[in-house]
Amino acid sequence: MDPILTALADQRAELAGLLDPLDDAGWQAATPCPGWTVSDVVLHLAQTDEMAVASLGGRFAEVVAELTAGAPAADVDEGSGLMVARQRGAPGPEVRDRWQHSVDVLLAEFGVSDPHDRVMWVAGELSVATLATTRLAETWVHTTDVAAALGVELAPTDRLWHVARLAWRTLPYAFARAGRALSGPVTFVLRAPSGDTWTFESDDADEAEVLTTVEGDAADLCLVAGQRRDAADTGLRGDGPDAAGVLALVRTFA
Repeated sequence: MDPILTALADQRAELAGLLDPLDDAGWQAATPCPGWTVSDVVLHLAQTDEMAVASLGGRFAEVVAELTAGAPAADVDEGSGLMVARQRGAPGPEVRDRWQHSVDVLLAEFGVSDPHDRVMWVAGELSVATLATTRLAETWVHTTDVAAALGVELAPTDRLWHVARLAWRTLPYAFARAGRALSGPVTFVLRAPSGDTWTFESDDADEAEVLTTVEGDAADLCLVAGQRRDAADTGLRGDGPDAAGVLALVRTFA
């Protein structure tokens, strides 16, 4: 759990470094998230971190109802849009301070939680450790959104190991959401930002099972999983019965 929390704290620092010098124009810059400014993206992060704190405290449904004012949403994206639309408009520095406070509280709550405990989240129950990893993944992908809005190019870091592993571990969920099932085990062989090779594979896979393998750059895989890049526009390559499905369905969010 500690490595995940260290990575989340470091990701918080990277995003804060982009936000601290912003003027009003910077806060209102358009991001790759359709219809959202930098301020909106940071507000969304604050709201979802507050939801995570509530989840750890057994108040998830109550806080979601407060953030949405009970308005029904057809899916996660619509719900996120409703929450942002309802609370947008505060000055950028105020939004930043709310987000930073939410991360500080979340890190403290994670630090005293059992990583194996099950808690509620958007997609249903998950472990505390997995919730922490999803918060890292979302903070990272929205950091890339803010950087794009500001014309800043950020170098990927090995924090992405946690994000890539999350994408690999949740493939059954991604396929199930699409009404599909994996044919067999999937292995990721990824080139890390440091130049190392990250291999994610099942320890108990039967050698006789037909395997699907996805290879390529770890940052590309994480961007595809965060729906910020199409796999066809990357160097990612797959082989095996589920290769096309993995590259189309892989995700790190609910």
